[in-house]
Amino acid sequence: MMKQARVVDLLLVLLAIALLTTPAFSDLVLSKVERRIDVTTQIARVTKTLKVVNSGSESVSEFTLTFPKFLGNNLAYLSVSHSGGKGKAKRSLANLSVEEANPKGMPDSVSFYSVSLPKALNKGDTLTLEVVAAFTNVLQPFPEKISQRDIHLVMLQESAQYLSPYVVESQSLSIKLPNARIESYTKLENTKLQGSEIKYGPYKNLAQYSYAPIVVHFESKAAFAVAEKLVREIEVSHWGNVQVTEHYNLVHRGAQLKGEFSRLEYQDRPNPQGVSAFRHLLARLPPRAHSIYYRDDIGNISTSQMQSDSKKTELLIEPRFPLFGGWKTFFTIGYGLPLSDFLFASEGERFLDISFGSPMLDLVTEKLIVQVVLPEGSKDISVTTPFAVKQSHEIKYSHLDIAGRPVVVLEKNNVVPDHNQNIQVFYKFSNINLLSEPLMLITGFFVLFITCIIYTRADFSISKSSAAYLAKLQWDEVLATLQEVQTIIQKCLAAHDKLEASLRDLSRTGDIQTCKAARKSTDSLLKDLSKELRPLLASLQSFPSASQISPKVEELVAKEKELQEKLMAKHTTVVEGYEKKSSGRDIENRIASQQQKIIALRQEVEDLLEFIDEI
Repeated sequence: MMKQARVVDLLLVLLAIALLTTPAFSDLVLSKVERRIDVTTQIARVTKTLKVVNSGSESVSEFTLTFPKFLGNNLAYLSVSHSGGKGKAKRSLANLSVEEANPKGMPDSVSFYSVSLPKALNKGDTLTLEVVAAFTNVLQPFPEKISQRDIHLVMLQESAQYLSPYVVESQSLSIKLPNARIESYTKLENTKLQGSEIKYGPYKNLAQYSYAPIVVHFESKAAFAVAEKLVREIEVSHWGNVQVTEHYNLVHRGAQLKGEFSRLEYQDRPNPQGVSAFRHLLARLPPRAHSIYYRDDIGNISTSQMQSDSKKTELLIEPRFPLFGGWKTFFTIGYGLPLSDFLFASEGERFLDISFGSPMLDLVTEKLIVQVVLPEGSKDISVTTPFAVKQSHEIKYSHLDIAGRPVVVLEKNNVVPDHNQNIQVFYKFSNINLLSEPLMLITGFFVLFITCIIYTRADFSISKSSAAYLAKLQWDEVLATLQEVQTIIQKCLAAHDKLEASLRDLSRTGDIQTCKAARKSTDSLLKDLSKELRPLLASLQSFPSASQISPKVEELVAKEKELQEKLMAKHTTVVEGYEKKSSGRDIENRIASQQQKIIALRQEVEDLLEFIDEI
């Protein structure tokens, strides 16, 4: 550690030597400088009280602030105000305009900021400035990796003397630490350690760009919670609610965990085991926040507590696991706010007055995106912010939207709790637009009900006088006729089978009279069926739509008739052979040709029946 500190000291000394050759900006003199650095959290907050005196002959309207480049690169927030009065009557007046400056001939190792004074400072005039600055990433974990049992140590690099382009007559510095456990600190002239506070100075008659590097190595139990990305969606509904949804991508930027994590040891002895981890985050929400939820990709997280009173609502959330250095987690919190507390009207337009930053205490946000979703129909949108942000506009579509809802997108990097100030979003909105969604719902249900009424009461059948309806009726008659023809032919085939059965009985019993009686009965049935077919065939021939089907039906009837004749001839031949007492082989030889013809005709009849059945 000492080797690293020496390298840092050498670099800072070289910086100081380079600055000593730089000329002063004006004849301003800092008669008294009081600096206070608070490092009780991961954010280094620097408060300066500067008493400025114009010792020159010309009036001065600008004041220059300087920071070492390694601090200026991590500057997250800077505010300068002037104060009036003395003692208890001392009060802070309006903030002054501050802009980053790039004066010519100045070294790159220094960051310059120009402050516009409230009025020109004439010869002999004095002015007291209050400077508040917040820095991120200046408390460096040292060592960078620790085990679960180790304490969390960080290192701060600063200057005991105030770096300024002006002469400083008297200057003092106090550094407030989280606790009295200090590993080491740079000891200079007039250095005092009182508990958890280190004091340097006062130092008298410091030249321009005086610099005395110091390093403080101390223990910090603060949560180094950093949101790599935070998306806040603020959706305004004129029906009485402001819905806020915040998506966090969180990482622990403290010393990384070295070795394995033991859940058993952590739960048995959470202190001092795991002192570098944090388990809770505190969100300070507006007083009347409601419908609060806390969840991640898995689902709702029940390990949260809420306390509410007339001034604030505090939400204490606990991640699913303790966060050690380098560990990450993702979660979402959401809550509703009463519209009347945040939406106001002024000079014919409305404006939303709501906080910009995260409600999480001591959270550093590397990239913050605020999306303000206004009601559909909002126009003439403008935004007022107390600091510079990147601004753009989008359109979001939600339920029952037609043109979409205008979205104001505000982006800012390196955001700290000091940025949690109110922003104003101005827009114009006609109350008539409030009726659009209810009217759409009413119209939709009205159309649905009318459609149901028409559907249940109207007759959608085809007109009985139309050609299509008549053709359908005719085709239905054709199908019915075909069904009857098919049924009659099936009965004829059943009669044929009965006649064949009588011949088999004859060969078994030799009863000729019974066989003749079966022949007579079958012949009578076939004649009756033939009579039933005649009007059906005539009916089919009368239907134009059956012009292609009628020949097939006629062919079927003819084939069945031929089959009847062949069966009757076979029956006659077999009966005569039995009457003449011919041998069975002789009878079979006489009917062999007839039997082949009967089988062929039967197959043709069945094929035609199958064709008609498909129709």
